[in-house]
Amino acid sequence: MRKVHSLFPVKVPLASFLAALLACLPLASAAPAHDKSVWNYDGGVMLLTDGSIADGPCFRISGRLTAPKFFDNLKRVDTNDGALFRRGAETVDTFPDQLLLAFVVYDHPCSVKMEHTESHGYLTRPLMKSLNMFLYWKRGVELRPVSKIEPKFFAVDPVTTHAVGRSEDLPEKFVWSYEFEIPGAGVPLTDSLVLILREPNGRIAARVAARM
Repeated sequence: MRKVHSLFPVKVPLASFLAALLACLPLASAAPAHDKSVWNYDGGVMLLTDGSIADGPCFRISGRLTAPKFFDNLKRVDTNDGALFRRGAETVDTFPDQLLLAFVVYDHPCSVKMEHTESHGYLTRPLMKSLNMFLYWKRGVELRPVSKIEPKFFAVDPVTTHAVGRSEDLPEKFVWSYEFEIPGAGVPLTDSLVLILREPNGRIAARVAARM
């Protein structure tokens, strides 16, 4: 595992990501019980969204927000009186001091419809390097920038393409992998962590939230 040696500010140039796709991550599951629903968060909170570059390729972001042992047996109980977070008999109100945000970005079709087969190109190193990442804690409509973000890992890995034709004619595709350590001390579990990717002109290329 390669470590990032330079610290990124809140605005982060996207250069690379985690080595393996964070596919098949468990979503929080709900089990209704009379007047309440119970959501389980074993394995953390999942992030999943699709994004696009203006006049360019589309992509998918897949990842999760975790912390050692914090999400184990953690449940959200939705009742008529509001949401409660519990771990056994313990009531949990805030995130732990440190959280780990890990996600990958990879090419994804702009349309799944067969009639839309035109190519919009693919993610390239220069294109990904031009994007900027912003992280916020969201409460209601308020967005608060996350400070003291610490990069822990990044990588760019080629994707093996299986297609008919000469290998030199096939497009070069990659998976970008990221890990960041996020401070969470004092942040209520009812807040959401919002990740936004912006193009150099400020256009939002993707937005996704880790929501409890």
